[in-house]
Amino acid sequence: MADVAKLKKDLWSKLAASPFVMVGLMDSAEHHIPLTAQLDEDQVDTMFFFIGKDNRLAQGGKAMIHFAAKGHDYFACLDGTARIDNDFAQVEKLWSPQVQAWFPGGKDDPNLALLRIDLDSAELWETDMSLSGKLKMLFGGKVKGDEVGSHAVVETTAEG
Repeated sequence: MADVAKLKKDLWSKLAASPFVMVGLMDSAEHHIPLTAQLDEDQVDTMFFFIGKDNRLAQGGKAMIHFAAKGHDYFACLDGTARIDNDFAQVEKLWSPQVQAWFPGGKDDPNLALLRIDLDSAELWETDMSLSGKLKMLFGGKVKGDEVGSHAVVETTAEG
């Protein structure tokens, strides 16, 4: 049985360690694009992305986010609603030297837009194979589902 609380906690810690995701609009035939998630611990079930106003995601709508952790031991597919939210206090809070590199005009760059995606649901996978599962794989044995990790579909990524 999946430890859903652990899966949710691990999602946010893995994203903080490697915030690179693929994002796309569900009503579009265009491919998803790589973006760096800006995480705000004060806003549960919300992800932010600095994009250009001319970015294909700026139109907003139903969105899908795909995440694979750095160690390829955790995967997530998240969906929600994307919209531009240029609240200056939020831009200020999330601003970093890395963002500055993409927007030379700074926080007042005329092309700067803060994309906000409010999450509706998520599917989470963690591949933390048990010791017995690793031994079985090593020696060609059959690995059972409960020996390979956890999986859950959740309506909120809030911990607890």
